[in-house]
Amino acid sequence: MKKKKTVVKGLAPKKKRIAVKEAYRTRNGRMLVARIEDALESSALNDVRGKVDLIFTSPPFPLVRKKRYGNETGEQYLRWLESLAPRLRDLLAPNGSIVIEIGNSWEPGVPVMSTLGLEALLAFKRAGKLHLCQHVICHNPARLPSPAQWVNVKRERLKDSFTNVWWMSRKEHPNADNRRVLLPYSGHMKSLLKSQKYNAGVRPSGHVISKKGFLTDHGGAIAPNVIRIGEDDALLPESLLQFSGTSADLKYRQYCKDNGLELHPARMQMGLASFFIEFLTKPGDLVLDPFGGSNTTGYAAEMLNRKWISVEASEEYALGSKGRFEGEKETKSKSLGGRRNVAA
Repeated sequence: MKKKKTVVKGLAPKKKRIAVKEAYRTRNGRMLVARIEDALESSALNDVRGKVDLIFTSPPFPLVRKKRYGNETGEQYLRWLESLAPRLRDLLAPNGSIVIEIGNSWEPGVPVMSTLGLEALLAFKRAGKLHLCQHVICHNPARLPSPAQWVNVKRERLKDSFTNVWWMSRKEHPNADNRRVLLPYSGHMKSLLKSQKYNAGVRPSGHVISKKGFLTDHGGAIAPNVIRIGEDDALLPESLLQFSGTSADLKYRQYCKDNGLELHPARMQMGLASFFIEFLTKPGDLVLDPFGGSNTTGYAAEMLNRKWISVEASEEYALGSKGRFEGEKETKSKSLGGRRNVAA
Protein backbone atom coordinates (compact mmCIF):
# COMPACT_ATOMS: atom_id res chain seq x y z
CA MET A 1 0.00 0.00 0.00
CA LYS A 2 1.40 3.40 -1.10
CA LYS A 3 2.07 5.93 1.61
CA LYS A 4 0.06 9.13 1.16
CA LYS A 5 1.94 12.43 0.96
CA THR A 6 1.24 14.80 3.81
CA VAL A 7 0.01 18.19 2.58
CA VAL A 8 0.28 21.07 5.01
CA LYS A 9 -2.56 23.54 4.48
CA GLY A 10 -1.52 27.04 3.51
CA LEU A 11 1.99 26.07 2.39
CA ALA A 12 2.78 26.21 -1.32
CA PRO A 13 5.16 23.61 -2.75
CA LYS A 14 8.78 24.77 -2.91
CA LYS A 15 9.91 26.03 -6.28
CA LYS A 16 13.08 24.70 -7.82
CA ARG A 17 15.96 27.10 -7.12
CA ILE A 18 17.35 28.50 -10.37
CA ALA A 19 21.05 29.27 -10.77
CA VAL A 20 22.04 32.59 -12.33
CA LYS A 21 25.63 32.99 -13.52
CA GLU A 22 27.66 36.17 -13.45
CA ALA A 23 29.73 36.56 -16.62
CA TYR A 24 31.66 39.63 -15.48
CA ARG A 25 31.35 42.87 -13.59
CA THR A 26 32.68 46.40 -14.00
CA ARG A 27 33.00 49.43 -11.76
CA ASN A 28 29.33 50.26 -12.30
CA GLY A 29 27.58 47.07 -13.32
CA ARG A 30 27.31 43.33 -13.85
CA MET A 31 26.33 40.99 -16.65
CA LEU A 32 24.19 38.01 -15.62
CA VAL A 33 23.70 34.86 -17.69
CA ALA A 34 20.10 33.62 -17.49
CA ARG A 35 16.75 33.90 -19.19
CA ILE A 36 15.02 36.94 -17.75
CA GLU A 37 12.15 34.68 -16.62
CA ASP A 38 14.59 32.65 -14.53
CA ALA A 39 16.41 35.70 -13.19
CA LEU A 40 13.09 37.15 -12.01
CA GLU A 41 12.22 33.88 -10.24
CA SER A 42 15.61 33.68 -8.54
CA SER A 43 17.08 35.92 -5.86
CA ALA A 44 19.48 37.58 -8.32
CA LEU A 45 17.39 40.73 -8.64
CA ASN A 46 15.91 40.84 -5.13
CA ASP A 47 18.15 43.69 -4.00
CA VAL A 48 17.03 45.99 -6.83
CA ARG A 49 13.26 45.50 -6.68
CA GLY A 50 11.63 48.91 -6.66
CA LYS A 51 14.99 50.60 -7.30
CA VAL A 52 15.52 50.44 -11.08
CA ASP A 53 15.31 53.91 -12.62
CA LEU A 54 15.18 52.76 -16.25
CA ILE A 55 14.53 49.44 -17.95
CA PHE A 56 15.85 49.93 -21.48
CA THR A 57 15.78 47.00 -23.85
CA SER A 58 15.19 45.61 -27.30
CA PRO A 59 13.57 42.19 -26.82
CA PRO A 60 13.65 39.62 -29.62
CA PHE A 61 11.34 40.98 -32.32
CA PRO A 62 8.06 39.16 -33.16
CA LEU A 63 9.39 37.65 -36.39
CA VAL A 64 7.60 34.95 -38.36
CA ARG A 65 10.63 32.65 -38.18
CA LYS A 66 12.82 31.55 -35.29
CA LYS A 67 16.22 33.24 -35.09
CA ARG A 68 19.42 32.13 -33.35
CA TYR A 69 18.84 34.59 -30.49
CA GLY A 70 15.61 32.81 -29.46
CA ASN A 71 12.63 34.90 -30.49
CA GLU A 72 9.10 33.66 -29.85
CA THR A 73 6.63 33.73 -32.73
CA GLY A 74 2.90 34.35 -33.19
CA GLU A 75 0.50 34.33 -30.26
CA GLN A 76 3.26 32.83 -28.10
CA TYR A 77 5.21 36.07 -28.46
CA LEU A 78 2.31 38.16 -27.23
CA ARG A 79 1.66 35.98 -24.18
CA TRP A 80 5.37 35.77 -23.39
CA LEU A 81 5.92 39.54 -23.44
CA GLU A 82 2.67 40.14 -21.57
CA SER A 83 3.69 37.74 -18.79
CA LEU A 84 6.90 39.71 -18.14
CA ALA A 85 5.17 43.07 -17.65
CA PRO A 86 4.07 42.83 -13.99
CA ARG A 87 7.40 41.39 -12.87
CA LEU A 88 9.46 44.00 -14.71
CA ARG A 89 7.19 46.74 -13.36
CA ASP A 90 7.94 45.53 -9.82
CA LEU A 91 11.62 46.26 -10.43
CA LEU A 92 10.95 49.90 -11.30
CA ALA A 93 11.47 52.75 -8.88
CA PRO A 94 8.25 54.77 -8.37
CA ASN A 95 9.41 57.40 -10.90
CA GLY A 96 11.12 54.92 -13.22
CA SER A 97 10.52 54.21 -16.91
CA ILE A 98 10.45 51.22 -19.25
CA VAL A 99 11.62 51.83 -22.83
CA ILE A 100 11.15 49.00 -25.33
CA GLU A 101 12.23 48.89 -28.97
CA ILE A 102 10.08 46.61 -31.14
CA GLY A 103 10.57 46.13 -34.88
CA ASN A 104 7.99 45.54 -37.58
CA SER A 105 6.98 42.06 -38.66
CA TRP A 106 5.14 40.57 -41.63
CA GLU A 107 2.66 37.77 -42.17
CA PRO A 108 4.33 34.62 -43.56
CA GLY A 109 4.19 34.22 -47.33
CA VAL A 110 2.24 37.41 -48.12
CA PRO A 111 3.10 41.13 -48.35
CA VAL A 112 0.93 42.00 -45.35
CA MET A 113 2.23 43.57 -42.16
CA SER A 114 1.57 41.79 -38.89
CA THR A 115 -0.02 43.72 -36.03
CA LEU A 116 1.56 41.34 -33.52
CA GLY A 117 4.13 43.87 -32.31
CA LEU A 118 1.45 46.46 -31.54
CA GLU A 119 -0.85 43.90 -29.92
CA ALA A 120 2.02 42.62 -27.76
CA LEU A 121 2.94 46.15 -26.73
CA LEU A 122 -0.65 46.95 -25.72
CA ALA A 123 -0.92 43.65 -23.83
CA PHE A 124 2.36 44.46 -22.05
CA LYS A 125 1.11 47.95 -21.13
CA ARG A 126 -2.18 46.63 -19.74
CA ALA A 127 -0.62 43.75 -17.81
CA GLY A 128 1.96 46.07 -16.24
CA LYS A 129 -0.57 48.82 -15.51
CA LEU A 130 1.75 51.27 -17.24
CA HIS A 131 1.28 54.71 -18.76
CA LEU A 132 2.37 55.24 -22.37
CA CYS A 133 4.48 58.42 -22.19
CA GLN A 134 5.53 58.63 -25.83
CA HIS A 135 5.99 56.73 -29.06
CA VAL A 136 9.36 57.31 -30.75
CA ILE A 137 10.32 56.30 -34.29
CA CYS A 138 13.89 55.08 -34.80
CA HIS A 139 14.75 55.49 -38.49
CA ASN A 140 17.79 53.71 -39.92
CA PRO A 141 18.33 54.48 -43.64
CA ALA A 142 21.23 52.01 -43.75
CA ARG A 143 19.03 48.99 -43.02
CA LEU A 144 19.03 46.31 -45.69
CA PRO A 145 15.83 46.28 -47.79
CA SER A 146 13.21 44.09 -46.16
CA PRO A 147 11.09 42.09 -46.52
CA ALA A 148 13.31 41.16 -49.46
CA GLN A 149 10.70 39.10 -51.34
CA TRP A 150 8.25 42.00 -51.52
CA VAL A 151 10.75 44.87 -51.75
CA ASN A 152 13.61 43.57 -53.93
CA VAL A 153 12.02 40.74 -55.92
CA LYS A 154 8.34 41.52 -56.43
CA ARG A 155 8.74 45.29 -55.92
CA GLU A 156 5.33 45.48 -54.24
CA ARG A 157 6.34 47.22 -51.00
CA LEU A 158 8.57 50.01 -49.72
CA LYS A 159 11.77 49.37 -47.75
CA ASP A 160 11.08 48.84 -44.03
CA SER A 161 13.53 51.27 -42.41
CA PHE A 162 12.31 51.99 -38.88
CA THR A 163 11.56 50.44 -35.53
CA ASN A 164 9.13 51.55 -32.84
CA VAL A 165 10.39 52.68 -29.45
CA TRP A 166 7.78 52.79 -26.68
CA TRP A 167 8.36 54.78 -23.51
CA MET A 168 6.18 53.70 -20.56
CA SER A 169 6.15 54.42 -16.83
CA ARG A 170 4.50 53.57 -13.52
CA LYS A 171 3.49 57.20 -12.93
CA GLU A 172 2.18 59.83 -15.32
CA HIS A 173 5.17 62.06 -14.50
CA PRO A 174 8.30 59.85 -14.39
CA ASN A 175 11.81 61.25 -14.13
CA ALA A 176 12.58 62.94 -17.46
CA ASP A 177 14.27 66.13 -18.61
CA ASN A 178 14.59 66.99 -22.31
CA ARG A 179 17.18 69.66 -21.45
CA ARG A 180 19.66 66.81 -20.98
CA VAL A 181 19.31 65.79 -24.65
CA LEU A 182 19.12 69.12 -26.46
CA LEU A 183 20.23 69.24 -30.10
CA PRO A 184 22.39 71.92 -31.76
CA TYR A 185 20.34 74.83 -33.07
CA SER A 186 19.75 75.02 -36.83
CA GLY A 187 21.44 77.72 -38.84
CA HIS A 188 18.12 79.56 -39.09
CA MET A 189 17.62 79.52 -35.31
CA LYS A 190 21.17 80.75 -34.74
CA SER A 191 20.51 83.69 -37.09
CA LEU A 192 17.26 84.46 -35.30
CA LEU A 193 18.98 84.52 -31.91
CA LYS A 194 21.62 86.82 -33.31
CA SER A 195 19.22 89.26 -35.00
CA GLN A 196 16.58 89.06 -32.24
CA LYS A 197 13.90 89.59 -34.91
CA TYR A 198 11.24 87.34 -36.43
CA ASN A 199 7.72 87.45 -37.81
CA ALA A 200 5.48 87.41 -34.72
CA GLY A 201 1.68 87.51 -34.67
CA VAL A 202 -1.24 85.28 -35.65
CA ARG A 203 -0.65 82.32 -37.94
CA PRO A 204 -3.26 80.83 -40.34
CA SER A 205 -3.71 77.97 -37.87
CA GLY A 206 -4.85 80.45 -35.23
CA HIS A 207 -1.70 80.16 -33.11
CA VAL A 208 -0.38 83.44 -31.77
CA ILE A 209 3.41 83.75 -31.87
CA SER A 210 4.58 86.15 -29.18
CA LYS A 211 7.14 88.87 -29.88
CA LYS A 212 9.77 87.42 -27.57
CA GLY A 213 8.84 83.72 -27.37
CA PHE A 214 11.74 82.55 -29.56
CA LEU A 215 14.45 85.00 -28.58
CA THR A 216 15.91 83.14 -25.60
CA ASP A 217 18.93 80.90 -26.09
CA HIS A 218 18.14 77.70 -24.17
CA GLY A 219 21.38 76.00 -25.19
CA GLY A 220 19.88 73.88 -27.95
CA ALA A 221 16.74 72.63 -29.67
CA ILE A 222 14.29 70.21 -28.08
CA ALA A 223 14.76 66.75 -29.58
CA PRO A 224 11.94 65.36 -31.77
CA ASN A 225 10.32 61.96 -31.34
CA VAL A 226 11.86 60.74 -34.61
CA ILE A 227 15.38 59.42 -34.18
CA ARG A 228 17.65 58.90 -37.14
CA ILE A 229 20.49 56.39 -37.22
CA GLY A 230 23.18 56.96 -39.81
CA GLU A 231 25.63 59.47 -41.21
CA ASP A 232 23.98 60.94 -44.33
CA ASP A 233 21.29 63.43 -43.33
CA ALA A 234 20.83 65.12 -46.72
CA LEU A 235 17.24 63.97 -47.09
CA LEU A 236 16.10 64.64 -43.53
CA PRO A 237 15.62 67.78 -41.40
CA GLU A 238 18.74 68.65 -39.44
CA SER A 239 16.76 68.57 -36.20
CA LEU A 240 16.53 64.78 -36.32
CA LEU A 241 18.87 62.86 -34.07
CA GLN A 242 21.73 61.10 -35.80
CA PHE A 243 23.43 58.00 -34.47
CA SER A 244 26.43 56.41 -36.14
CA GLY A 245 28.70 53.47 -35.37
CA THR A 246 31.10 53.77 -32.44
CA SER A 247 34.52 52.45 -31.50
CA ALA A 248 32.79 50.37 -28.81
CA ASP A 249 31.23 48.18 -31.49
CA LEU A 250 34.56 47.83 -33.28
CA LYS A 251 36.20 46.72 -30.02
CA TYR A 252 33.35 44.28 -29.43
CA ARG A 253 33.69 42.70 -32.88
CA GLN A 254 37.47 42.39 -32.58
CA TYR A 255 37.21 40.89 -29.07
CA CYS A 256 34.75 38.23 -30.27
CA LYS A 257 36.98 37.41 -33.23
CA ASP A 258 40.10 37.12 -31.05
CA ASN A 259 38.33 34.89 -28.54
CA GLY A 260 36.38 32.71 -30.97
CA LEU A 261 33.01 34.01 -29.75
CA GLU A 262 29.93 34.42 -31.92
CA LEU A 263 28.78 37.97 -32.68
CA HIS A 264 25.24 38.85 -31.69
CA PRO A 265 23.30 39.17 -34.98
CA ALA A 266 20.93 41.96 -33.84
CA ARG A 267 23.00 44.57 -32.03
CA MET A 268 21.40 47.77 -30.76
CA GLN A 269 22.79 51.17 -31.77
CA MET A 270 24.85 52.77 -29.00
CA GLY A 271 23.37 56.21 -29.63
CA LEU A 272 19.82 54.99 -29.07
CA ALA A 273 20.66 53.60 -25.64
CA SER A 274 22.73 56.64 -24.68
CA PHE A 275 19.96 59.05 -25.67
CA PHE A 276 17.30 57.48 -23.44
CA ILE A 277 19.71 56.90 -20.56
CA GLU A 278 20.62 60.59 -20.57
CA PHE A 279 17.01 61.69 -21.06
CA LEU A 280 15.43 59.55 -18.32
CA THR A 281 18.16 59.07 -15.69
CA LYS A 282 20.84 60.96 -13.80
CA PRO A 283 24.41 59.90 -12.93
CA GLY A 284 24.32 57.19 -10.26
CA ASP A 285 20.88 55.92 -11.27
CA LEU A 286 20.31 52.24 -12.06
CA VAL A 287 19.61 50.94 -15.60
CA LEU A 288 18.50 47.36 -16.36
CA ASP A 289 18.43 45.52 -19.69
CA PRO A 290 16.57 42.18 -19.42
CA PHE A 291 17.66 41.14 -22.94
CA GLY A 292 21.31 42.19 -22.78
CA GLY A 293 22.57 40.73 -26.07
CA SER A 294 25.93 42.35 -26.81
CA ASN A 295 25.36 44.68 -23.81
CA THR A 296 25.08 47.97 -25.65
CA THR A 297 22.88 49.24 -22.80
CA GLY A 298 25.39 48.31 -20.10
CA TYR A 299 28.28 49.93 -21.93
CA ALA A 300 26.31 53.13 -22.58
CA ALA A 301 25.32 53.26 -18.90
CA GLU A 302 28.93 52.69 -17.82
CA MET A 303 30.21 55.53 -20.00
CA LEU A 304 27.47 57.84 -18.67
CA ASN A 305 28.29 56.97 -15.04
CA ARG A 306 25.07 55.07 -14.34
CA LYS A 307 24.84 51.77 -12.50
CA TRP A 308 23.65 48.90 -14.64
CA ILE A 309 22.55 45.25 -14.75
CA SER A 310 22.17 43.26 -17.95
CA VAL A 311 20.63 39.80 -18.24
CA GLU A 312 21.40 37.65 -21.28
CA ALA A 313 20.26 34.07 -21.91
CA SER A 314 23.22 33.11 -24.11
CA GLU A 315 26.46 32.66 -22.20
CA GLU A 316 28.47 33.10 -25.40
CA TYR A 317 26.84 36.44 -26.22
CA ALA A 318 27.26 37.56 -22.60
CA LEU A 319 30.97 36.70 -22.51
CA GLY A 320 31.53 38.32 -25.89
CA SER A 321 30.00 41.56 -24.66
CA LYS A 322 32.89 41.95 -22.21
CA GLY A 323 34.92 43.14 -25.19
CA ARG A 324 33.10 46.48 -25.10
CA PHE A 325 34.80 47.30 -21.80
CA GLU A 326 38.32 46.19 -22.69
CA GLY A 327 40.87 48.99 -22.34
CA GLU A 328 38.50 51.51 -20.77
CA LYS A 329 40.42 53.51 -18.18
CA GLU A 330 37.31 54.29 -16.17
CA THR A 331 36.26 50.65 -16.01
CA LYS A 332 37.73 47.91 -13.88
CA SER A 333 36.38 44.93 -15.79
CA LYS A 334 36.93 41.70 -13.92
CA SER A 335 35.96 38.52 -15.73
CA LEU A 336 34.43 35.87 -13.53
CA GLY A 337 34.54 33.28 -16.26
CA GLY A 338 30.78 33.05 -16.66
CA ARG A 339 30.71 29.93 -14.53
CA ARG A 340 30.08 31.27 -11.06
CA ASN A 341 26.58 30.96 -9.63
CA VAL A 342 25.52 34.24 -8.06
CA ALA A 343 21.92 33.41 -7.21
CA ALA A 344 19.61 30.48 -6.86
